[in-house]
Amino acid sequence: MSKLFQNNVYTETNLFYSTNLDDIDTSPFQVPWYYRAEGVLGRQSTPNYYYTLKTSGISSEADIWLNGKLVVGKERQSGAYTGWEYDVTDVLRFGGEGNVFLVKVYPTNYDRDFALGFVDWNPYPPDNGTGIWRDIELKRTGQVSLSMPRITTRPALDGTIEIYLDVKNLNSTLKTSGYVDCAVFDPSGVKLNALKSTFSLSAGAQPTIHLAAKISNPQLWWPHQWGAQPLYSIQCNATTCPHKLSDSTPVTRFGLRTVASKLNKRYNNTTFFINSRRFQVLGAGYTSDMFLRFNQDKLGAQFQYVLDMGLNTIRLEGKQEHPFLYELADELGIMILAGWECCDKWEAWSYNDEGSGKLWSDADYEVAKLEMRHEAQMMQSHASMLGFLVGIDFWPADRATAIYIEALKASNWDIPIIASASQRGSPEQLGCMIGAAGFGSELGAGVGTPELSLLKRFLEPADLEDLWKAPDKGLYHMSTNARYGKPTSLEDYLLKSQMMNYEVTRSQFEAYTARWSASLARPATGMVYWMINNAWPSLHWNLYFGVRSALADLQTTVYNYQDRSIYLIDRRLTPTAPELPGRTVGIEVIGLDGKLIVKRSVDTSTELNSARRITVVPGLANITSVESVLARPSLDTLDWDNSTWYHTPVTKYSDFTAFNDMGRADFVVRVDGRKVLLENKSKMPEVFVRLNLVDGEGRDVVPVTWSENYMTLWPGEKMEIEVEYGCSWGKFRVEVCGRNMGKRVVELGGA
Repeated sequence: MSKLFQNNVYTETNLFYSTNLDDIDTSPFQVPWYYRAEGVLGRQSTPNYYYTLKTSGISSEADIWLNGKLVVGKERQSGAYTGWEYDVTDVLRFGGEGNVFLVKVYPTNYDRDFALGFVDWNPYPPDNGTGIWRDIELKRTGQVSLSMPRITTRPALDGTIEIYLDVKNLNSTLKTSGYVDCAVFDPSGVKLNALKSTFSLSAGAQPTIHLAAKISNPQLWWPHQWGAQPLYSIQCNATTCPHKLSDSTPVTRFGLRTVASKLNKRYNNTTFFINSRRFQVLGAGYTSDMFLRFNQDKLGAQFQYVLDMGLNTIRLEGKQEHPFLYELADELGIMILAGWECCDKWEAWSYNDEGSGKLWSDADYEVAKLEMRHEAQMMQSHASMLGFLVGIDFWPADRATAIYIEALKASNWDIPIIASASQRGSPEQLGCMIGAAGFGSELGAGVGTPELSLLKRFLEPADLEDLWKAPDKGLYHMSTNARYGKPTSLEDYLLKSQMMNYEVTRSQFEAYTARWSASLARPATGMVYWMINNAWPSLHWNLYFGVRSALADLQTTVYNYQDRSIYLIDRRLTPTAPELPGRTVGIEVIGLDGKLIVKRSVDTSTELNSARRITVVPGLANITSVESVLARPSLDTLDWDNSTWYHTPVTKYSDFTAFNDMGRADFVVRVDGRKVLLENKSKMPEVFVRLNLVDGEGRDVVPVTWSENYMTLWPGEKMEIEVEYGCSWGKFRVEVCGRNMGKRVVELGGA
């Protein structure tokens, strides 16, 4: 499909509109596809060169031909993550004669093949991801070739590193000898260490060479919110006698850091540690593009959103992507929790009563081992790696567990290996009754209804009408009706949907940050929201402003709806400057009419990398829904008797219909360059104020970041909001609207 997009056979504008995806003729994808390339090599002046063909990502089975000769068949080149190296020295043509390279890729079946599936996140792509999705490389070396170096850091964090390389004799009949030399460079490129080790290889041998180095005054690598991300680098060469350079590795970057995990045996919850410091995972699930079209610029924008929201981790469930993703995560300080996917071939165990995959054969176990080894070697040196989940919804079979661990250890894996689902059970067994606690590897409300301008790009008018006029059509929106009142128009429905999206997302992240305390018997050690992005336009599984309000500030306060208390959160590891721990927290509660209900301040102190309950908000017990913005009169009532492990019905919703009776707020909008100045000139709050940046044609400008959005302004409050976007030309406008205010549009100034 990716190639068909490149050749304009399909366009996103058409394919993703309404149900057009269902109309694609899938018969062309039920037969093998061919990938063909031609190339010319100059005359080979030195006879002892070796040429290796390297694969790293073909989904999922392929025959590979070179100049009419079969290099490998699909029985061996199987598995989307299998990386093989094939000696093609005797097959290539030199001296100007052309070479023809042909790959025959067989149709992928998610239940039969180890592939990149999407489970129930979106419709299956018509081609099931069939094709070459990572590069195929042709490498020239001497008789000895090198693997990429693998680097480990000692727990003492004293600057000692261990380096491992596989050294391979490509000749099957002749032995050879020589040496490997490596140079270590500091983050600014200054050479620090020169290392050397000799080798003597029998024909076809492939041993691992071990080197060690001590870096003086080591600079530690930290996640983004905790510090800097200095990256050292290493480059190695193999030289055979007499002094002939045989192979050189590309520069490999690495960070000095350690990652560990500890299991709370009473509750079976995992806590991660980075450089021996407790690390609360606040992340979300990442997915590849639906058609596996990898774009570095797009990923860069997505990662900037991750940082802007305050997230510290992304989870890759069966979407290990390209090496660039890990390189960028290293640079930005975003942790990666990688792993296989659920539900299909990857979890086709005899005890999996929910999956659909074909049970593993002996050949499948060998393929899985090769895939694990290949991915582990790609990820191993990256400082951003937090762990690898070998199990998702179901734990891997004992035989699979053994081969996974063997492959990881063979790759010098030195970070946690986790089976995310070691047991299953009812809500009581999972601990749902106590709220935010433990580690949630895949959770969240899931909602993510886009704004109207985006909905119009993929929903036809009848679809848009269904959103608010057809509550029995399987589109879950009864909560908006019950909580905020029946919508009066599409625009009103979307406003209430955005309020609900914001509410459920923000509260979930706040709940977990509020329970990050070592003093608790069962703290909230981490959560992975499902999801951060989606592979196609949808009404589910994307994040932004709700989580940003909860996490963007490392020091913040959280209101607990259940016990009406305030928590002081400090997610920093160290202060950015010398400071005293004392803090004063101001508390105000106002009615929807703007009248002050509660006002007080609390003197307290902060605790680094922790959360603490500091006070209860007084005077809220008798407030009705009409009187208060801050306090709920009651929580949603959950029907535990009719619960399953994945779903708990709601029998009664909180009542927020009082928002419908608010008067219109009087507000002023001004612009100063890329700053938007808001002022609430009325005596009542302006609720849920939203800003959107559009171009001269009214189209949304992306990527874009706001210093604040989806906010409430107190009576008389002024707020200055900065907007950042990449374009430096053209006319741009800011649209401003809210729950109890009319829409305004202002021209945005220049940079």
